[in-house]
Amino acid sequence: MKHKKDGFTGQRAIVLPPAIIELLQNNEITNLLYVTDIGFYPKASGHYRTRPEGASQHILIYCTEGKGWFNVNGVHHDIEKEQFFIIEAGLPHTYAASERNPWSIYWIHFTGEKSHLFKSIYNKVFNIDDAPDARFKDRLILFEEIYQNLEKGYSIENLEYTSLCLWHFIASFRFISQFREVNKASKGNIIQEAICFMQKNINKKLSLEEIAESVRYSPSHFGQLFLKKTGHTPLNYFTHMKIQKACQLLDFSDMKIKEIADKLSFYDQYHFTKVFIKILGESPSSYKKRNKG
Repeated sequence: MKHKKDGFTGQRAIVLPPAIIELLQNNEITNLLYVTDIGFYPKASGHYRTRPEGASQHILIYCTEGKGWFNVNGVHHDIEKEQFFIIEAGLPHTYAASERNPWSIYWIHFTGEKSHLFKSIYNKVFNIDDAPDARFKDRLILFEEIYQNLEKGYSIENLEYTSLCLWHFIASFRFISQFREVNKASKGNIIQEAICFMQKNINKKLSLEEIAESVRYSPSHFGQLFLKKTGHTPLNYFTHMKIQKACQLLDFSDMKIKEIADKLSFYDQYHFTKVFIKILGESPSSYKKRNKG
């Protein structure tokens, strides 16, 4: 089969000109993370790219149909439907569609001063498992937000908007679980179930045993799982949620600090203030004095 880098029926692609790339590099919003190339190749039979010196940008490829493969750092990876990978800039690589079942891919070349923040997902294969809350269409809507705005021209507003959309688009791959929370029923996810339980009981005092019981786990096992998932113990997380709620009450109500402390079941106003300072670095009264919008 003849190899080719593009020229597929129904393909779409935009390659930003060097002058626009320079503009992106010098803009304080866009220079952090921005698109240099973007496209969609449907049923890309014969698709094959090899770059012995690597690319100047990171390359995200999201396969929505068919199969393909890539090789980076001398390691071969097979790719199929609802999998994605990001090839790190500067690494020699090759990628191609399957000859028997060529892939359909959405792809973006991106870079920026903060593009290294996604390094943890570079040069690996990730699967996006199918589920009622998968939000496959929502992710593609984000892609279209970027593509269609770039297609309409390179105004500063379009460039800044697409740069900000890119953060969300890549985050939808990096933080799949969080991206799905919008549509996710909490049933079956004990961490989210526990957090929902905390939210519903934000005005109460809860023990580790009570939170663990709400998800039908032993306190010790639940505590370990929660810490591993969130980086916080359950009670520490619950305290942070209370302080977040306190901030909302300070911002948008006329409640006094003592009233807020009572409402959120702190021992007293002194205890509430001590915890507030520990978490936010300032007292509730100082926080309340600042002009909030």
